[in-house]
Amino acid sequence: MLKKSANSSSSLLELWNEELEGKSDFSNYRTKLLDLIRVIASQRPVIAAANIVQRINVVSGDANQTTKSPQDLDAMVGAQLGLETVVSAIFDGSGDYAKTDHEAKFQIHRTFEGLLQQLLSLKWTEPSLIVIHGHYLDSLGLYLRHYPDVVASVVNKLFELLTSLPITIQQQGPSNNSRQARLQICSSFIRISRAADKALLPHMKNIADTMAYLQGEGRLLRAEHDHLCEAFLIMASSSGIQQQQEVLAWLLEPLNKTWTQVEWQTAYLSDPSGLTDMFADTQFMWSIYHTVTFFEKALKRSGTKRSTTAPQAAITTTTATGYLHPMSSHLSWILPPLLRLLRCIHALWAEPFAQSLTGEIKAAKSMTISEQASLLGETSKPTKGQVAPADGLLDVQREGESKENNIRNWLRGVRDSGYNLIGLAATLGEAFFRCIDGSSVILALMENVQVMEFRHLRQLMHLAVVPLVKYCPAELWQIWTANLLQPIFVHCQQALDYSWSSLLREGRAKVPDSFGNLSGSELKVEVMEEKLLRDLTREVCSVLWVLALPGLNSGLPSLEQLGPVNRIDSSLKSLESFASSSLTGFLMLNVGTALPALRITVEVFSWTDSEAVTKVIPFCGALIHLAVATNRAELRQFVGNDLFSSIIQGLSVELNAVVSAELIGLCREIYLYLSDKDPAPKQVLLSLSDMKQEDLLAFDDCLSKTASPKEQKQHMRSLLLLATGNKLKALASQKTTNIITNVTTRNRGTVA
Repeated sequence: MLKKSANSSSSLLELWNEELEGKSDFSNYRTKLLDLIRVIASQRPVIAAANIVQRINVVSGDANQTTKSPQDLDAMVGAQLGLETVVSAIFDGSGDYAKTDHEAKFQIHRTFEGLLQQLLSLKWTEPSLIVIHGHYLDSLGLYLRHYPDVVASVVNKLFELLTSLPITIQQQGPSNNSRQARLQICSSFIRISRAADKALLPHMKNIADTMAYLQGEGRLLRAEHDHLCEAFLIMASSSGIQQQQEVLAWLLEPLNKTWTQVEWQTAYLSDPSGLTDMFADTQFMWSIYHTVTFFEKALKRSGTKRSTTAPQAAITTTTATGYLHPMSSHLSWILPPLLRLLRCIHALWAEPFAQSLTGEIKAAKSMTISEQASLLGETSKPTKGQVAPADGLLDVQREGESKENNIRNWLRGVRDSGYNLIGLAATLGEAFFRCIDGSSVILALMENVQVMEFRHLRQLMHLAVVPLVKYCPAELWQIWTANLLQPIFVHCQQALDYSWSSLLREGRAKVPDSFGNLSGSELKVEVMEEKLLRDLTREVCSVLWVLALPGLNSGLPSLEQLGPVNRIDSSLKSLESFASSSLTGFLMLNVGTALPALRITVEVFSWTDSEAVTKVIPFCGALIHLAVATNRAELRQFVGNDLFSSIIQGLSVELNAVVSAELIGLCREIYLYLSDKDPAPKQVLLSLSDMKQEDLLAFDDCLSKTASPKEQKQHMRSLLLLATGNKLKALASQKTTNIITNVTTRNRGTVA
């Protein structure tokens, strides 16, 4: 389970030697090893329980020893992973622990009970040992679900571990180890809350009283308090909506008083310069961050789970049954200050104000170290200046480091949590869309979209725009969806066209993102630029994918329902008739939004990114259905000419072999259902380099002799290969290659 290092001793049974096995494969190796342990534990739970406890006793050594060597710590971490895996395999339900025979249950219970008593009696004080201690306790979370009698002892022990560590605010040295250890103990509360489920409910009052006492004594930092509150929300979620409402009221009431105060909003959010004044008040700045992230956690942890497959159906159901999300009543006071805050953050990138910023704030707008590492595919230990991971288990506030890094981490943290909060709120459906003015949301998110960096645009779309589009009620599409999508499609179409043209012609993507003072080769910058471009492209195509979701296009008939291919135009409906039952149909009626969306759709086939093409295929299918079902001549012309040509061009990109069957299917639908009504599809085929009139006539004859879609697709594939002289690489490559995953086709030439 362990990597071989200078600290490792030869007595350990299994070591991973990076010099021999390679640096990148360790996580795969460990995953497979844990899978093997999981299989054994599910088949032989008594043996697995006994073995893992024996292993823990061996690596832990003398329990009274207050310090451990580095190699002992490594071994203890490895054993903890084994414990977590064994407990999960035995108690998570898939092994059906309830059906285990009585004797086996007794032995398993006695084994883990003995381990738990050992853990409860330990008196470790070193921060590194306390972190491991907490992880051992939270590894037993699923065991506590089945044997809740010992929950009180575990809760008391976690609080004992927390309070045994001094509160520190220093960044460097041993004191920082204590700070991180305290946060990890709080995260153990979260993990136990998830695993133990209702076993913690009888202890909620005790936990709440202890939290209040520690906070009153000044022995609980804000980040720690928020972690414990998140654990509290998880506990409440297992006890029903009423309990959640009571817990939320208790947790949010003190935040309401500070968050809604006019004074701080007037001082800091009246214009962007106020935000720069807030940066001078570090304590208040971070209190705002913690407030935003707690609102995010409250939305994430409360309510009931909802299916994401049919958003419109989900909204209708919850509305019809009278279900009201426990956070619904709080959105009206949470959102307005948040929108003002995000609007001010966005304005930091807008001219001429951006030029007036101090050098410190200008530098803070560049990318964090963790963002750079993610783009480069590097995984590294948290370093100074690196923002916390999204799961919130570490605190992003790092006192003692530079003001620039503090502001950089704050900007990223508030922006991402703010976007996610809006997206989570949108999943509430009408409770969200009816409680706030749509124009205020759109102004805050879209006012400065033209000056956003690609990384920010991607986060905005992924976390906020997609849920806003997906969960918006049909009667509010005009107010929300059309006004939201127009500015983002217009800007993204222009930005992506420019960057892709630069990449394909000059070999380097030109993006607006700031990397700061990046030490190292120019090659790293080029890699990050291309990754940013591809990520944004895929996210834009994800928005188009959402527009074509079946749940949002329930009124759009299938091609089979539309009847014979040669029916007369008088039976066709107007595009307007689909405006309330098809989001794609609604979008096509809004020309300002539709045109840039259609441009992106045809251009994506010339960009060398098969993942983006995969995401845009359902939207192409919806466009084809609309063109066939309606009498809108412009739409039919676009599908029969522009879209058809682009899809064929997409088949010339070898990477698209992975979706070639779907692209051939689209070609079949366009030709089969539109060629009798519009000359464009036949003209497109006749314009291909090696196409002859007699070949097209023979193709028509073959189509008329079969009703099998599979055979028709095969005829279309054969025709396209013939008509292009076998130059469609996505089709030709299938003869010799199995394409598994997307890779870049970038030709670096001599640079490599």
